[in-house]
Amino acid sequence: MTATGLSGRSVFLVEDEVMIRMMVADMLEELGYKVAAEAGDITEAMRLAQATEFDIAILDVNVNGKVISPVADVIKAKGCPFIFATGYGSSGLPEQYRDRPALQKPFQLDALGKTIEAALRGG
Repeated sequence: MTATGLSGRSVFLVEDEVMIRMMVADMLEELGYKVAAEAGDITEAMRLAQATEFDIAILDVNVNGKVISPVADVIKAKGCPFIFATGYGSSGLPEQYRDRPALQKPFQLDALGKTIEAALRGG
C-alpha cells in the first residue's frame, strides 16, 4: 500500500514506547513516508518540534505520564498538521485539540495511511 500522491512527505513521530515507535516508523516507511525525527520524551519532542522541518507530526497523547499539549502548541504555531495517537479514545485528547484527528491505538497500516492523507489534504 502506498500513500497516493503524498509519499515522500516527512513525519515527526513522538511516542514514548520504543517498540511502538519502531513499529510506527516501519509502517510510515511502508506507506512511503520519511521519518524526519523521532522523540520518546517531551523535552526532546519540544527541541525537535522547533528545530526540525517536517510535513506532519504523529503525537502520542501521553508521553511518560505527561500530556503532549506543549509540543502540539509548537507544531500548531508552525502551521503543520498533526495527528494524535491514543489508547484513551477522543476523550483522552487535550481539550483544546479535540477537533484534531486521532488514531485509536492499536491502529492498522490502512488507518494510519488514511488518517495521514486526510490531515495532509486538510480534511
